[in-house]
Amino acid sequence: MCGRYTQTRGTPEVRRHFAAVGPVEDFPPRYNIAPQQNALVVVKHGRRILQPMRWGLVPFWAKEEAIGSSLINARSETLAVKPAFRNALQSQRCLVPADGFYEWIKPGRIRQPVRFVLKSGGLFAFAGLWDRWQGLGGVPLETFTILTTAANPLIRQVHDRMPVIVSSDEYESWLADTFDLGDLERFRTPWPAEMMDSYPVSPAINRPGLDTPDCIKPHSDRQQELAF
Repeated sequence: MCGRYTQTRGTPEVRRHFAAVGPVEDFPPRYNIAPQQNALVVVKHGRRILQPMRWGLVPFWAKEEAIGSSLINARSETLAVKPAFRNALQSQRCLVPADGFYEWIKPGRIRQPVRFVLKSGGLFAFAGLWDRWQGLGGVPLETFTILTTAANPLIRQVHDRMPVIVSSDEYESWLADTFDLGDLERFRTPWPAEMMDSYPVSPAINRPGLDTPDCIKPHSDRQQELAF
């Protein structure tokens, strides 16, 4: 799964990378994005739009917005048959800008977080879905979920699932107005382990309210990296 991630680049750099416009207000770098928090996503309405949404999908038909806390991830293998995701899959796909994500191992009493990044050190995108929900107050709420797939050999040492990472030459295909379900198979392919790095970070990030550059610093007490 993907329960925390980072987007530490400035909004102008994110705009350039995704060839997107908006938002009017620049968003600060994020070092520990947690579910139910707002984060930037890229959608397409004629052109690519960068905008904030809340992490945790609330389908348009939901009776309560609380459902979003259990829909932070969507298994890519079952998107087409799950009521919460199948409508969004047809026309409401998005890209979720990121430059790393966390998973946890438990070598002892305290869970040890590990950050996974691309060896290139650059920005990348998770495949996502979004939806718009309107509550009793009449104010629309836009939310998103991150797709997951089987883990590659590096991440499998920690977890059996990983987020779906979209290559930059596939951004337009994922955001296209029309989408062939037969194409979903190629997006489910795990990102190659040999193109990724990992390193342990401080257990302090277990607190979702912590969001500082210290979150992504290698943890001095556990310098070993996962082997691949």
